[in-house]
Amino acid sequence: MPLFISYSHADKGFVDRLATQLVAHKVHVWLDRWELHVGDSLISKIQEAITGASGLLLILSKASVKSEWCKKELNSGLFRELDEKRVIVLPVLIEKCKIPLFLKEKKYADFRTNYDDGFNTIMESIASVTNEWQGRIKQKNWHTDWSIDWGKVNGRDTFRFTMVDHGTDMEYVVLTTTTVLMNDKSAAWYQARVRAGTDHLARHEIVSALAAQIEDRIDLDIILEDQLQVRRSTEFSVNGLTMMAVIESRRLGMDVGWDVYVRVRDQLGVVARSMHEITRTEPDETRQKEVKSRKKTKDKLTRKAKK
Repeated sequence: MPLFISYSHADKGFVDRLATQLVAHKVHVWLDRWELHVGDSLISKIQEAITGASGLLLILSKASVKSEWCKKELNSGLFRELDEKRVIVLPVLIEKCKIPLFLKEKKYADFRTNYDDGFNTIMESIASVTNEWQGRIKQKNWHTDWSIDWGKVNGRDTFRFTMVDHGTDMEYVVLTTTTVLMNDKSAAWYQARVRAGTDHLARHEIVSALAAQIEDRIDLDIILEDQLQVRRSTEFSVNGLTMMAVIESRRLGMDVGWDVYVRVRDQLGVVARSMHEITRTEPDETRQKEVKSRKKTKDKLTRKAKK
């Protein structure tokens, strides 16, 4: 889902340059002048956009810190941070001004002296709120780092989750991979999505479908008794198309003398929820909205370039 840009219209020139450059770097943005039309309800449309955004870029200037609209948008973003326990609001400082109290401890992108440095800071910061293909599951005494990749193996479309379990008091790690293999029909469905430019959303559907269908499959849990790899496999369906999931897990590091129980179904469920928190909508709805929004943005940039 897009980054919502909160700003005062007094800073329109800077915001247009920033938004255009973000789009050029394949970052989906929500800008009121690009998205709102005559007759739209400002309150409902902006509230919907903030609720569905990956993050909120708050442009800080003398004009914006006095703007009641910007204050309301900031409050909405901060409420989401408290509720979701993750970074949502990303401050962007473009001139010396009074920084709001609840933003003073946040790192901000500073454009006051060098535009390129400020832009690079934004690109580094938004990775954590826009990248739905890798992340970290945090628990009290351990965490799981995960990532997703895709490609072809032996000519077949393949989709793979890699997870590494670490613990503060653990002298070993657990490496688990879940590989999704497609048959001819499911591969044809996926390639159609590639041609349509919505393959990233198809991958989201695969993650969600797999997590939901193995949620109660205790037989897929793995007990690691030694260093040897253990494998499980199961079929699942996406939009009525059959795919195969192959789960492989092993323990690396010190032998601590006890067995390790791996609940891959729980891990995949958390990954699916993490992806959902970033996209903020179900895959089918996301696909329709994002394709439509990207087309609108492209058309606007094309018209702008011709002027």
